[in-house]
Amino acid sequence: MIQPVVSVLALACLLAGCAAAPPAAPPLTPPPQWHAPLPHAGTVAGLAAWWQQLGDPLLADLVAAAQAASPSVSAAAARIGQARAERVAAGAALLPTLDANAAAARGNQPPAPLATTVQLGAQTAWEIDLFGANRQAARAAQERLEGAEAGWHEARVAVAAETANSYLALRSCERQVLVARRDAGSRSETARLAGLSARAGFTAPADAALARASAADAARRATQQQAQCDVEVKALVALSGMAEPLLRERLATPWQEPAGAIPAVPAVPAALLAQRPDVYRAERELAAAGADVGIAQAQRLPRLTLAGSIAAGSARVGGVTADLQTWSIGPLALSVPLFDGGRRAANVDAARARHADAAAQYAARVRQAVREVEQALVQLESARARQQDARAAYEGYAASLAATQARYDSGLASLPQLEESRRVALAAETALLALQQERLAAWVALYRAMGGGWSAPVAPTALATGS
Repeated sequence: MIQPVVSVLALACLLAGCAAAPPAAPPLTPPPQWHAPLPHAGTVAGLAAWWQQLGDPLLADLVAAAQAASPSVSAAAARIGQARAERVAAGAALLPTLDANAAAARGNQPPAPLATTVQLGAQTAWEIDLFGANRQAARAAQERLEGAEAGWHEARVAVAAETANSYLALRSCERQVLVARRDAGSRSETARLAGLSARAGFTAPADAALARASAADAARRATQQQAQCDVEVKALVALSGMAEPLLRERLATPWQEPAGAIPAVPAVPAALLAQRPDVYRAERELAAAGADVGIAQAQRLPRLTLAGSIAAGSARVGGVTADLQTWSIGPLALSVPLFDGGRRAANVDAARARHADAAAQYAARVRQAVREVEQALVQLESARARQQDARAAYEGYAASLAATQARYDSGLASLPQLEESRRVALAAETALLALQQERLAAWVALYRAMGGGWSAPVAPTALATGS
C-alpha cells in the first residue's frame, strides 16, 4: 500500500520539478556615492531627535500632536493589526486542527428497546506541508506585517514633515509681518510729513499723492501678510488638533531661526536604504510576492492530509449501560492534481507577474529615494551658498535706504528717490527671509528623504521557507 503512494509522490515531484521556492529578487546597484554636496562633510548622526535640534519645544509638541491626530497614521496602525491577524491565521495552517464534539440522543427503533446514548469526542486534521505551500503563506504574511509596520513609520514621518513645514512657514510669515508693519509705519510717517510739507507749499502735490499711495500700498501688504499667517495658524490647528487659543498663546513667544541646526546625513546610499521606511516596505512587498509565487507553484503539487478522532461515551438500553469508546487514525489522503484546464499554471504565471511588478516598484522606490535625497542636498547647499550674498545685499540696500532717508530729510533727495530706495531695500529683506525659510524647508525635506530617523531591523524576521 505504501509503495503506490511513494510512486505517485515521486512522479508528481518529477512532473512539477519540486519547485515551490520563490524567485530571487533582482540585484540592485545603487550609486556608490552622493553626487550632491554633503553638509558638514556627511557626518553620520541619528535623525530621530532632529526636531529637538531646532531648540523649539512647541515644534516638537505640534509634531507629536499631529501624529496622534493624523488619520493616515491611524489607518497605518489598523493595517498593522490586520496584517498581524493574517500572520496568525497563516501560521495556524502549519499546525493540526483539533475540534471537540458532544452528542446526546434518546429514542427507540423497533424492535430495539428505548435507548439513551451520550458521547464526547475530539477530531483532528492536519495537512502535511510536503512542498511548502503553507510555509510560504506564513512567510508572505510575516513579510507583509513587517511592511505594514514600516508603513506606519512612513506615515509618521510624512505627518511630522508636513507639520514642521507648516510651523516653520508660520514663523517665517510672522517675521514677514514684522517687516511689513515696520515698512508700513515708515511710509505712513513719510506720507504725513509730505502732506504737511505740501500744505505749506514746500512739496509738490504729486509727491504728496505718491507718499499717500505708497503708505496705502504698504498697509495693504501688511494686512495681506497677516491674513497669510492666520491661514497658517488654521492649518496647524487642523493638523495637530490643538485648540487655537492655546496655540496662539504658545506662538506669542518670540522665535529665532536656529543657527547651524542642520541634520546630519549618511555619506552613502546604502545607509539610506536602511532608514527609509518606504524602501523597506517595498522590499518586504517584493519578498511577499516571491512567497506568493512559491504558494502558486505548490498548489500544482500533491497534497497529503491526515485525520484522526477519539470518542468516549455510554449507551443505556433496557436498564443496561454499556461503554462506547472509539478511535481512529486516518484516513491518510493523497490528492494529486491531474487536470484543471490550466488554472493552476495560470495562477503561477499571475504570481510571477506580480513578483516582477513588485521588483520594478522596489527598484523605482530606491531610485526615487536617491533622487529625493540628492534634491534635498542640492536645495540645502544652494540656500546656504546664497544666504551670505542675500544678507550682504540686504545690508547694503538697508544702508542705502538710511542714507537716502537722511538726504531726503535734509532736502537733498526727492520723494521718488526715497520710495525707490525703500522698495529695493524691502525686496532685499523679503528675499533674505524667504531664503531662510527655503533653507529650513530643505532641512525638513532632507529629514523626510532620509527616513526621519527610522531604522530598519538588523535582521528581518522570516519563517523557514523549506526550500
